[in-house]
Amino acid sequence: MMTMLRMTAKLVLGALLALTAGCATTPYHYGKDDDYVHGPRLAANEPQITYGTPHDFLDASGWIWPGSLLGKLLLWNYKVDSHHISTQTVTAVQQFLADNELRDVKVRFNDYCVGGELRRTVRNTAVAPGWRYTLGMLTWLEYTIMPGRFFGGDNYNPYSNTIHLYSDLIPVGLHESGHSRDFAGRTYKGTYAFLYIVPGFNLYPEALASTEALSYARAKGDMKQWAACYKILYPAYGTYLGSNVGTWLAFPWNYAVEAGAVVPGHILGRIKAACLPEQ
Repeated sequence: MMTMLRMTAKLVLGALLALTAGCATTPYHYGKDDDYVHGPRLAANEPQITYGTPHDFLDASGWIWPGSLLGKLLLWNYKVDSHHISTQTVTAVQQFLADNELRDVKVRFNDYCVGGELRRTVRNTAVAPGWRYTLGMLTWLEYTIMPGRFFGGDNYNPYSNTIHLYSDLIPVGLHESGHSRDFAGRTYKGTYAFLYIVPGFNLYPEALASTEALSYARAKGDMKQWAACYKILYPAYGTYLGSNVGTWLAFPWNYAVEAGAVVPGHILGRIKAACLPEQ
């Protein structure tokens, strides 16, 4: 088991160093509306951003649901699945979408809208019908019976082209927005989304989304958020690496590997944040 943990740690460090190299050498390129493969546009009177109605019990679920508690522990941040989204986080996501001309994507902050998500999935002709009415409907069903409004879990749903955010963390908001930009430029969106279930493949789009967030914060000259992205997204990427390795292990070793993979992410992320210039 110790050998497996050491191998996982080396894998995490190698992947994170590769991620760092990509961020350091690639200038940020702002997206344009003409760059994207579009489905239906938002209606003229439809807001791009919606908010869930405050609810004492649901908004406290981040301290009730074990999965949310585990997320807080792994990322060492109480704002994971906090279900209280600050103006700063909302503004950062809005600015990213505006800067990259992502006008079709919907953002739901701590929101639960079954009918709206069903309509967006059905109408999203940018995804082929074969994918929309199979995996798209299964994704909608999961959203319906296990609502993130209680269970948390920030994500981007490519079948409905919707970002769902429950954590009051700007790096997480930029990461999920990075997913939306990645998918916006894809021609075969359904096929790309399907590949997520192939073991190991998700490491590629997750790296792209994290690089997007890091590069965007750097391009904006926001040193505070650039450092925050390192501190949050590096250990988060460690969880993806650990879960891929843990897939082949029995309980409880799978969770042990995932937890162990976070440690080098925290260490390297904080080193990178500490080495950033003050301006």
